[in-house]
Amino acid sequence: MRLRFRHGLVRGLTLATALALPLAFTPAANASSGVDVPDVLANAIAHQVKGKNVKKHLDKFQEIATANGGNRAAGTAGYDASLAYVQDKLRKAGYRTSTTDVEFPIKWEEFSPSVLQQITPEAKTYTNGPDFVTVASSSGGDVTAPIQVVDPVIPPAPNPNTSTAGCEASDFAGFTPGNIALIQRGTCPFVDKATNAKAAGAAGVIFFNEGQPGRTDPLAFDIVEWRFGFPIVMASTAVGLDLADSPGTTVRLKVDAKTEVGKTKNLIADSRWGKSGEIVMVGAHLDSVEEGPGINDNGSGSAAILETALKMAYVPTKYKLRFGFWGAEELGLLGSEQYVAELSQAEKDKIRLYLNFDMVASPNDATFLYDGDDSDAEGAGPGPAGSAEIEKRLENFYAKRQLPFEGTDFDGRSDYGPFIANGIPSGGIFTGAEGIKTPEQAAKFGGTAGVAFDPCYHSECDTITNINAAALERNSKAIAYTSSFFSFDLSDIPDRNAAALAKSAAASSGHSHSHGEPAK
Repeated sequence: MRLRFRHGLVRGLTLATALALPLAFTPAANASSGVDVPDVLANAIAHQVKGKNVKKHLDKFQEIATANGGNRAAGTAGYDASLAYVQDKLRKAGYRTSTTDVEFPIKWEEFSPSVLQQITPEAKTYTNGPDFVTVASSSGGDVTAPIQVVDPVIPPAPNPNTSTAGCEASDFAGFTPGNIALIQRGTCPFVDKATNAKAAGAAGVIFFNEGQPGRTDPLAFDIVEWRFGFPIVMASTAVGLDLADSPGTTVRLKVDAKTEVGKTKNLIADSRWGKSGEIVMVGAHLDSVEEGPGINDNGSGSAAILETALKMAYVPTKYKLRFGFWGAEELGLLGSEQYVAELSQAEKDKIRLYLNFDMVASPNDATFLYDGDDSDAEGAGPGPAGSAEIEKRLENFYAKRQLPFEGTDFDGRSDYGPFIANGIPSGGIFTGAEGIKTPEQAAKFGGTAGVAFDPCYHSECDTITNINAAALERNSKAIAYTSSFFSFDLSDIPDRNAAALAKSAAASSGHSHSHGEPAK
């Protein structure tokens, strides 16, 4: 194809030749020409990405789901076939592909009632049910050890969600490894409390209810995370205060349970071009829920980044592009979480930024851009340093085309969560899920007020007919533009040095991605 650039910079060049220009342009030459070369080239690549070609990948995902029980969920033949399709396309285009294992829970089973007994200073047996209950997904274990109460509010404050017990690693300062942590319910998710307890060396966890009216009985819930490796129960306020009242109390805590674990895979694809020590990573989850084929959630994001990768395959970029197709996102971000957790710090530091695309063609869509600078002042706060620049780059794409957009919080519901938690700047596009479109949003974006952005979210009707073709077209181009721009130019993204990491870690505090359990 022939390509014309504005300002007469390049005329009559083939696309491949034009796209070799970043290798020849220095920042000084770029500035002296008066042309933002990476922007021009990224727009050229975006022009090559067509919604009709992205839809061909979605047609294939639908075909796969139809042939495999109606879904593409992690651990199923439908997911495996989806991964094989994407991997084949990328390999043929010259990408270096690999897979990483992802574990996920299939079934948690409790074989006998859990036990909570006070051994010293006096023998006492608490009753399973009225006094305490097993926390679902708890690991099995039989532990006898001293209780150590963690930063409680005793007596309980008048208002609920007041206690911050266990919410910060600093709450466990002075905690003796091997003790059982006694932690009050309060402001943060239980999984965060248990995670901090594990990091402090706890041999088990006893949660107890906070103590206000309606928050005194044992609370039955599923903590979802099955890998703590110690028993976890939830006690009443009365039992918690009883145990906390006697320093040096030793208890026996037993949970007789086990989680059956399955395995699926992530697909990782590295381009042949660019500096291996500086990576622009682009990701989307490939799995669906069991209830349906997941063509919008998240076939749309996966298909869009696949088409972007194919168009970028022969482009000699300055920085290496890496594409991640995540497994088991619908089970709690497990694919991306385990991928990031298994990277060494040196490997994490190579990832200059992460772009996430989850649901980019909702039928009653709005264009939401992750609020990297927290300009909306809602929810979890800003992303790590560099996230604001990602948001700004996306805003520029839509603004130049006079397309509306608005911010959305980094609420931890998609695969950017593990990257943010590790100080990696992130951003991306989202077109709405089960949330209801407001009249103001309908006036701004079109569509129907009072109706969900995606009425088929997590259901069997999330089929190929659930795709908004116009949203797929414009957002696929935005994905191609942003991914390719940063593969040419990272000058606005802070270096991943120690100072930047420290700042990023501070900015990312408070970003939680718990799934399933009560928040607090």
